[in-house]
Amino acid sequence: MLTCGITNQRETSIIWDRVTGLPIYNAIVWQDRRTADVCAGLAGQGYEPLVSERTGLLLDPYFSASKIAWILDEIPGARARAEAGELAFGTVESFLLWRLSGGVHLSDSTNASRTSLFDIRGGDWDEELLDLFQVPVALLPAVCPNAGKFALIASGLPGAGLPITAMAGDQQAAAIGQACYRPGESKITFGTGAFMLANTGNQMVRSKHRLLSTIAWELEGVRSYALEGSILSAGSTLQWLRDGPGIISEASESEVLARSIKDTGGVYLVPAFAGLGAPWWDAAARGALIGLTRGTGKAEIARAGLEAVAYQCADMIDAMKADGISPKSLKVDGGMSSNNWLMQFLSDILDLPVQRPRITETTAFGVAMLAGIGAGIFENLMDVDQHWQVEASFSPIMDARERNDKREGWANALSRVRTRAN
Repeated sequence: MLTCGITNQRETSIIWDRVTGLPIYNAIVWQDRRTADVCAGLAGQGYEPLVSERTGLLLDPYFSASKIAWILDEIPGARARAEAGELAFGTVESFLLWRLSGGVHLSDSTNASRTSLFDIRGGDWDEELLDLFQVPVALLPAVCPNAGKFALIASGLPGAGLPITAMAGDQQAAAIGQACYRPGESKITFGTGAFMLANTGNQMVRSKHRLLSTIAWELEGVRSYALEGSILSAGSTLQWLRDGPGIISEASESEVLARSIKDTGGVYLVPAFAGLGAPWWDAAARGALIGLTRGTGKAEIARAGLEAVAYQCADMIDAMKADGISPKSLKVDGGMSSNNWLMQFLSDILDLPVQRPRITETTAFGVAMLAGIGAGIFENLMDVDQHWQVEASFSPIMDARERNDKREGWANALSRVRTRAN
C-alpha cells in the first residue's frame, strides 16, 4: 500500500485566501524577530504565566501567534476578511495539506501546540489566548491527531489519489524516528537550529527553567508530551562562518580546522544572530566573538563556532536536569551530526554518551512511520524498534577540570551578550 505524510518546520506562519489558495503575504519563518517588541510588551503586562500555563510555551516571537497578528494588521483589509471567514491560517503542514487536497483545512496537535494559541492540556484552541493575540477563530484549522486518513491528493497533481495519513512537526517526527517513545529518552536534531526533545510520557512537565512543554504526538486519543529546548543558531553558525567572514568554504571544512589545533586559545563565539533560545530566551541578544589575539586564525574561529553549538546544548541539558529529567544518553541526527569531531566534543561537554543512528534523516523516517500507522501498515510506534540502529557512539573522555574550565569560559562569553536576566 502506498501512502504519504507531511512534516515541516513548525512555527512558520502563512495566511491564504480560501478561494484562490494563494498567500496574502510571504510566509514569516520561525526565526523572524519582527514581533519581539509585541511579545516583550505582553510579557511586561504580566501575560507570560497565562501563555505558559495553557500552551507550555513562553512569550517569544519564535511562536506563531504574534506573526499571525502582524500579518492581519499590516495587510490592508486582512483582519476584516479573516473575521468574515475569507482567509485561512496554517503552519506549513496545514498549507501543504490544503494545496495538495484541494481545500482540506487541518493541522495536527504537534504543530498547533507551537502557535501560542492551543491549550495542550485540553487539546483545543484557547479563547482567552485568541483574544490576547487578536486572532479570529474563523482563521484557524481544525486540529487532528498525528496519524489518520486526512485527505487524498487531488486530481491533476503528482500522486493524485494517494492518501495523506500523517502530519507532524519536524522535531516531533525526528523524536519518533529516533525511537524516543519511552519517558526519559532524548534526542537533539541539528539543522539551522538545534532542538532537544525529552519524552515525558503522559505527564506534561512544567519547566521552572524556561524550557518548553509541548505535545510529542497524539495517537488514537492518547496524548504524549515532551520537554523541549531550542537553540536558534546551530547549522546557521556554519553558514555565517562560510558566507560572512569566509572562514570556511563548506561545512565539512570546519571539522578539518577544528582537528588541526589543540584548543581555541580562549576564543568563544556566541552565535546570537537571531537572539538566544533556550534556556535564556533573549530576543535582543546579539552575537559576539570574544578572546581574540594576534594569534587567532581561521582554525580557532571555526572551532569556536562548533564548540558554541555544544555549549548551548549543555545549557539546555542543565535546565532539563534541574526540571527533573536526567537523560542517560543522547541520540543525535541532522546535518551537523555527521561531524565526528563535534559529536565527540558534545559527548565530552555533556558528560553523556552520544548515539548517531544509521538513518540520520530521522524527521522523514519518523513521519513515514506515522504515515504507516495512519494507513494501517504498522500497528504502533514500537515498530520503529525494528528499524532503528546505531551507526556510531561517542563516549566522554574529557576530564572534569577541563570541562568545567571550558564551560566557565562560555558562561563568561554568554554574559557579555545577554540583555535580560532569567
